[in-house]
This record gives sequence, structure tokens and C-alpha cells, in this order.
Amino acid sequence: MSEQTLAAIILAAGQGTRMQSDLHKVLHPVAGLPMLHHLLESLTAAGAARQVVVVGARREQVEASVAPRGVEIAHQAEQLGTAHAALQAKAALADFDGIAIICFGDTPFLKPETISKLKQRLLAGDAPRVAVLGFVPEDAKAYGRIIADDSGNIAKMVEFKDASAEERAVRLCNSGVTAVRTSDLWPLLERVGNDNAAGEYYLPDIVMLALADGDRAVVVETDPDELIGINSRAELAEAESIWQARRRAQAMAEGATLIAPDTVWFAHDTVIGRDVVIEPNVVFGPGVTIAASAVIHAFSHIEGATIASGCSVGPFARLRPGAEMQTGSKVGNFVEVKNAVLGAGAKASHLTYLGDAIVGANANIGAGTITCNYDGYFKYQTVIGENAFIGSNSALIAPVNIGRDAIVAAGSAVSRDVADGELRLVRAEQATKPGWADRFHHTMSNKTSNSD
Repeated sequence: MSEQTLAAIILAAGQGTRMQSDLHKVLHPVAGLPMLHHLLESLTAAGAARQVVVVGARREQVEASVAPRGVEIAHQAEQLGTAHAALQAKAALADFDGIAIICFGDTPFLKPETISKLKQRLLAGDAPRVAVLGFVPEDAKAYGRIIADDSGNIAKMVEFKDASAEERAVRLCNSGVTAVRTSDLWPLLERVGNDNAAGEYYLPDIVMLALADGDRAVVVETDPDELIGINSRAELAEAESIWQARRRAQAMAEGATLIAPDTVWFAHDTVIGRDVVIEPNVVFGPGVTIAASAVIHAFSHIEGATIASGCSVGPFARLRPGAEMQTGSKVGNFVEVKNAVLGAGAKASHLTYLGDAIVGANANIGAGTITCNYDGYFKYQTVIGENAFIGSNSALIAPVNIGRDAIVAAGSAVSRDVADGELRLVRAEQATKPGWADRFHHTMSNKTSNSD
């Protein structure tokens, strides 16, 4: 029995009251991705062909969040314990024959490799009926305990509330993550009782039932950091810190320079090339790809953007979704780019807004330039040709095209297309009144003196 298909049952029906939030606990993000989705991605990577999320309170939030993933939903109307919750997935998996792994939606760091390892242990030659994921934390707190021999054969599993002082002294703890063949799972779950201190139907009791049947149950130990459960805002912040520390280390190991690593914040999907330099206090939102040798200067915020090799961003720049910087382009301090393409070598060095725009190669965008892309109802595009020069403090009123090699004089408000090679100057004629300022100052000074 070398291989079987894998299904996942994810328990996410709890109230999550310690989060003090209107948002379901498992939808709180770590690195910009809901913690539940971290787990779902790991399960997918481990080959879980079917995934059933058991929901309860605020079920509509969870259902809407996972809908694009094709995840199946089971409902636990009343929270009666983990065994009862897992049993609610029976109808969804009625046609499934394979291995089910039961896990928890608030543990985002479970690795695909660990899931696969637990599955393979269930398929080992000694044919255990149940395989459980265990860990040894620094502080065992109120975790359930696993009593096992040196080979991982379980003799007993007990919830902390029901454990004796001797059992509580055991440091091997139960994560709750459990692998069972579906042919065994449903009969075992249906036999679980609630004769315990909490009056709940406990998932670990299926281990005791298997042992009572004369079968074997085994524990697979893994790193405690994989099994961090998030139940409060403080634990959410701790999980974020752990994730970010790992990602920073990975970025540097792969050839990026982080000047002050602890001040850089990545998203779950940030992609960084070799020889990228990231200065202090940079925040990446989801959807960012940075090619080799780009420089991200301090205090920049980037999300949904693609940055090609040799580009320079910031300091104090903001790239919003749809921003694309082509090779060697530059955005400087206090520049905001949204849904716009900067061609190779194009520059917007300071104090500029480029929204819904295409900027040609080697164009120069002067300080204070804005693309006026929104009329209160619709968005419109600005197209700027190669080698065009946009003077400082210009307003480009979309839809408008600025031709190749064209020049827009400083201070212009451009609402009509500019041809290739053309100069467009939109200014009121300057009037000169000699001596007017001197007379004004004299008059006002007299008024000031008389008022005293």
C-alpha cells in the first residue's frame, strides 16, 4: 500500500472570541494572506485532492473567502468538540476513499513536507490505524499530552483538563493534526463519547478507540514553529514576526541585500531577484516582483507592481497595483504610480502622480506633474511617447497623447494631443505693472501704522 489519495478536513468552526474582531479568526492575514489560505496552499502542495472546511460562526465570511479555491464546505451548527466537527465532513467526503488529514484553520505554518511525512507514516509497513502530529514546545501550557515510547508508538493520549499530574509532566504534546484512512475515520468518530471534564467530543479519542481495538497508533514529531496556533491579536503579531524573520533570511540567502532587515516587511508572494538592494523601512504588499539589481530606497510602499532589472524606486515612493517599471526606469521621492507603465530608462524623479498611463522609453517627467485620470465617474489613459519631456508642474488631462520627442512646457495644463516633436505651452500671458508692488507695500504699511 504505497500510495493513496489525500483529502484534508480543516476545522474552522470556532468562535475566535479572543481575537475581539468582527472578522473570522482564520481570515486574519499573515504576510497579507489569510491564515486559512496559508494552510490551504500547503495542503494543495502536499497533494490534497479534496479539501473540506468545517465552518460554524460567521460561516459566510469563510465561504466567500475560499470560494475561488473550489474548497468544499461542511457546517457544524453547534460546537460540540473537535471529533464532532470532523464528523461533519463525512457527507462531503462520502465518495472519497483514501487518507484524510484533519487540521486546524488557525495554524498557518504547517509545511507540505510535514503533511506528506504524516501521510507516509500511516502507510508504513507496521500499518498504524492512526498517525498523529506531535511536538515538544518550550512551554507545554494546556496542550493535550501524548504518552508514547521511543519508537513513536502511542500508549495514551489525554487532554490537559483530564490529565493527571504525572501525565501533565510529559512534554510531548498533541497538535491535533491527525491522519486516518477514511474507511477507519468515520466509524471511529461515530464511537467517540463526551464523558470528560468539558463534556465535548474530542478528536484524540479516536486514538484511544483504535488502541482499544488492538490496533497501533503512532506519533510523528515536528518543529513546534509549524504548529503555532493563533487565537489572539498578540499571537497574530507573533506569527507575523516569525514569518517575516524567515522570509528576510530567505531573501538574503538568495542574494538580496537588506540594509536593515528588521524594518523590511514582505508579503506572502513577494519575488526578489539577485543583487536587489532594499533600504530600511520598506513595505511590500501582495503581488510584487522585483528583478535583479534593482534598488528600493527607504520608506517606499509597493504592492501589485512589477519592477524590472536596474530600476530605482524611492525614497518615499508608492507603487500601487498595476505599476510596471521596465528596465532601468526610475521613480524618486514622493512619486505615486498606479496602473501605469514606465518604459525603459523613463524617469519620474520627484513629486509626481502617474495613474492610468503609458510612459515611453527615456521620457522625463518633471517634478509636480500629474496625470488627471479621473472625472469622478470614469478613468482615462494618458500616453507619453519615447523621449518626451514633461516640464515641471504640468497637468496632463486624460485622455491625452503626448507624442514622441515632444516637449510640454513647465506649468502647462494639456487637454489636447501633442504631436511628435511638438512643443506645447499652455500658460496665460504674463502682465507687467512697473512699480505696482512698491505702491502696494507703501499703502499697506501706512494702514498698519494708522491702525496702531
